[in-house]
Formats: sequence, structure tokens, C-alpha cells
Amino acid sequence: MSNPPSYLWTPREHCIYISLGSNIQPGLNLPRSVQMLNKFGLVVETSTVWETAPVGTSGPSFLNAVVLLQANYPPTLLKSLVLRRIEIEMGRIRTFNKYAPRPIDLDILVADGEIMEPVLWSRAHLAVPLAELLPDLPHPESGKKLDQIARELCKPDVIHARRDIILGNINGQSKDLV
Repeated sequence: MSNPPSYLWTPREHCIYISLGSNIQPGLNLPRSVQMLNKFGLVVETSTVWETAPVGTSGPSFLNAVVLLQANYPPTLLKSLVLRRIEIEMGRIRTFNKYAPRPIDLDILVADGEIMEPVLWSRAHLAVPLAELLPDLPHPESGKKLDQIARELCKPDVIHARRDIILGNINGQSKDLV
């Protein structure tokens, strides 16, 4: 997979928090997606991997994590030219069922301090791993810090850490919420 042509953007380093999710061979697909992201920037920090039940459907549990990617792609191009290509290369087929099992799901949560995925405040599989990397992110309305919201969402019957899954050799350290 090659980089998109540079004439499509003005090079500038962006700090982008990306959620990773998988419920088809997640122990293989999450680390593989981190390796692929490193081809388009530098993954400088990763969260713990967290396991959750599927939302909106039955099926295997999801493993979820968040990474901080420093890249020269603006968020819109990163999403359309990089993240969607990685998903396709890894076998993701988008269907009318947005809750269908998938080998990988990559979404931008926060880019350069801007919240791109407002549902992160109410979903444990997004808030808990992101809070490890960005604990002081304030809720835009209540002002509550993300780590406080994540602690409220972090119930043992909803989400639990999977410390047996390692995403790769990353310099960043994660912080425990539980």
C-alpha cells in the first residue's frame, strides 16, 4: 500500500486519536492494523486493549483500543485515503448492517484537539481506552473530564481489560482505569 500523492494535502503534523475495533480474529487484526498505521505516520502511544460485548447485534465480543497517530495527513484525507484502505486490505466489507462482525474498524475520535466522534462520551468501548491517552479531555457541555466519564462507564459486566493482547512495540505508557 503506497502513500496518497502529496499534492492532495499540505504536509503538517497532525495528532490523531484513532479507535481500533475487531471481532473477527481481533488478537491478530488489532496489532496488524497498528503496523499498517505506522506506514502512514508514527503510532506514538497505545491504550490497553479492552473487550466488550457487541452492540446492536449478537456475535463474538469486540476487542477495542485507541492509538495516537502523528501523521502528515489532515483528518478527512486520513479517513478516506488511509483508514478505509486499511480496512479494505484487512477484509472489511461494509454492509447495510453497521453492527456486523468485522476484522477491523478504524475511526477518528479526536484530531488536533477537535472531537470528531461525539458518541465517544457515551460508549465505554471508545471512552475507556481514549481516557488512558487523553484523560483531561473536557466534555464540551458539562466540562467533565474524560477520565471521570470513562470511570462511570467502566463496569466489569460491560468492559474489561485484555492485557494479554499487545498492540506492538510502542514507546507510550497506558494508565489503568480499573
